Amino acid sequence: MSLHTRCKMKVEIITIGDEILIGQIIDTNSAWMAAELTQSGFEVTSIQSVGDAARSIIDAIDLAFSRADILLLTGGIGPTNDDITKNTLCRYFDTKLVFSNEVLKNIEKIFAHRNFSLNDLTRNQALVPEKCTVIQNKTGTAPILWFEKEGKVLVSMPGVPFEMKTAMANDIIPRLQSQFRMEDYLRQSALVSGITESALAIRLADFEQGLPKGISLAYLPSYGMIKLRLFARNMDNTDLFQRQAEKLKRLIADLLVSETEKSLEELLGEELQTHNLTISTAESCTGGLVAHKITSVAGASAYFAGSIVSYSNEIKEKFLDVDKDLLDASGAVNEEVVVQMARNCAKLLKTDCSIAISGIAGPAGGSEENPVGTVWICTYYRGESIAKKYNMGNSRRENIERSANMAMLQMLKML
Repeated sequence: MSLHTRCKMKVEIITIGDEILIGQIIDTNSAWMAAELTQSGFEVTSIQSVGDAARSIIDAIDLAFSRADILLLTGGIGPTNDDITKNTLCRYFDTKLVFSNEVLKNIEKIFAHRNFSLNDLTRNQALVPEKCTVIQNKTGTAPILWFEKEGKVLVSMPGVPFEMKTAMANDIIPRLQSQFRMEDYLRQSALVSGITESALAIRLADFEQGLPKGISLAYLPSYGMIKLRLFARNMDNTDLFQRQAEKLKRLIADLLVSETEKSLEELLGEELQTHNLTISTAESCTGGLVAHKITSVAGASAYFAGSIVSYSNEIKEKFLDVDKDLLDASGAVNEEVVVQMARNCAKLLKTDCSIAISGIAGPAGGSEENPVGTVWICTYYRGESIAKKYNMGNSRRENIERSANMAMLQMLKML
């Protein structure tokens, strides 16, 4: 069980950009922000997406201020002509742009580090609204703008995910936490696998119905896994919450993977480091996604040696020493192939553990014996191997994502 703080103030997120509305990019910013704010104790009540039009932005801000106390904006404050958020905010807060030498120095420092030449468009990033607090962007040129109005706050940040995440983690969330009164709230998380969301809901139906007032259960499904979050707002009775958390744990004991908010790749990395183990991957249908996920965790170099993306049979044979006669006779999607891939990958890259995946991601290529979505996964650990066959689904993207997650989960359980 985790004791957290909860802000009584309501938060609304607004993402700005025509590219979001026309489907050119996926809005991952708001999902990330909502998760971080929730984990930090804030209550996100609404999310809006609007285009690069002053009237749309102003209407969105008016609506947000009518129902929230903290507004977080991303997008529309870059150096190009379609980035109009800064000018629109000047209009909204009845102020003007002034030149900031501090922002210019920050931009020059960033450009010097990257070996770029400063141009007029980028120099204009140093123009900031007079009636705002400017927070320097540690990873980009567009400064973060903090406005206050009648006890409420609006913060405008860049839409570039890395810049936004850095600003949120290092500046915005800490400032909000120090400015607004916080209250205690409780949360218990659980990561489960091996069951569908509907089947899990049926299993937990009586538990949910019997939850005391103030305690709620949320389902957060992802490929191959479901995260459960039990939480309580404004509850002083920690013993009551603890009893419900323990009851939930008993009901899902056979499905439980972890009781933390950490990702599979983080959990796997921790397990490998705890036992001083190394790992490698041999991937076919996932195209290196498992390796990507593992290496997305800081410090992965301590346990990850490398990957062989053996998409073709020729590469499986040449680099992983998979038996040619076996490939010719049975194809690449079977138990014997993934076992050879895993064992030989670990041998070649000199690792204690390895993961091998071979399957049919689709939408074409399936057969009566191995329809689309058939995936074999083998996990290897110091001479022992476990190979399992999975039936993932019909969507190529889902099959690849689910295969990567199931492979890490299988390795984690083996360890």
